[in-house]
Amino acid sequence: MALARGNIRGYEDDRMVLLFSMMDDAREVPCAVSAAAMDELEHVPRTPADRREEQFARLRDRIEACASRKFQAQEFEVTPPGIIVRSIDFRS
Repeated sequence: MALARGNIRGYEDDRMVLLFSMMDDAREVPCAVSAAAMDELEHVPRTPADRREEQFARLRDRIEACASRKFQAQEFEVTPPGIIVRSIDFRS
């Protein structure tokens, strides 16, 4: 089953990831997308930290589709289990 849209948690500048969640029925699945992945998708050198949520909103459908594929493949990467989307995840 595909995941449903969850919430945007915000950008963590020290880790250079935007945190968001997806829903597996009633269970929230923590997710993150790297700043590098978002910049690569938009073909830009570097988006300022204060514009990351705006950037995520533009790319959200593609990022969430990738997170959902990783979830279905059970490619969990953190504790508690969650999904991290990186640039390489879009190169298929």
